[in-house]
Amino acid sequence: MSDMYRWAEYYDVTQRGLPGDVEFYLEMARAAGGEVLDLACGTGRIAIPLAEAGVSVTGLDLSAEMLERARKKADERGVSGRLTFVQGDMRAFDLGKTFSLVMIPFRSFLHLLHIHEQMKALSCIRRHLAPGGKFVMNVFVPKIAHLYEESEKMSLRGTYRLESGEEIAMWDYTRYDHFQQLAEVTRTYERISPEGVVTERVTGRFTLRYIFPAELHHLLRLNGLKVTQRFGSFAKAPFDAASTELIVVAEAM
Repeated sequence: MSDMYRWAEYYDVTQRGLPGDVEFYLEMARAAGGEVLDLACGTGRIAIPLAEAGVSVTGLDLSAEMLERARKKADERGVSGRLTFVQGDMRAFDLGKTFSLVMIPFRSFLHLLHIHEQMKALSCIRRHLAPGGKFVMNVFVPKIAHLYEESEKMSLRGTYRLESGEEIAMWDYTRYDHFQQLAEVTRTYERISPEGVVTERVTGRFTLRYIFPAELHHLLRLNGLKVTQRFGSFAKAPFDAASTELIVVAEAM
């Protein structure tokens, strides 16, 4: 079974982020006033709008297919001069410079499946922060009832209409390992003609390690980072028991 991140076209169509996340990261980038490092940048969903706003961005991602699509999009939108895309691993990278803002948007930190991998990534991030720089990331908040209800069930995540009149349907089958805090997701994309015929079906797999808020605070602190702000939404709502998303802003201690 293939890695779902090979299907960059389908990823672009279906992964549109969370309400207000682009605007939030753009505001953080402008306030930082310097270069930005976008880890797990994917096809440039966040990096390209930042570059369009005049921000100098380096995007790092493990997937060659994602980066190829990101470069093509940057060329089409005329911002290649403010963007550098690098294939690399957030657990072990050395870019030879520091950044005013380092960010991991759209829960991509959760692709690190072991504590030692999370520690390595945060250590790299700490080394790449300029004096006074900020690190920003967001993760979903695990809800026990939600994890139980979705386990080992096929769920339709959404349908997305293309300009051609076709639709893309995205399905997930999720199996949880609560001992290791892992969510193993088998994702299927179906391409459906205007007549309702499935013309293509591709399936890939990925695994996330969900993380609880207190756990994340400890991980950051162990790697020389202190949380200075946290929000429950990209509209900067306070983080509380009802929050489904955790956005943290951290600085070097």
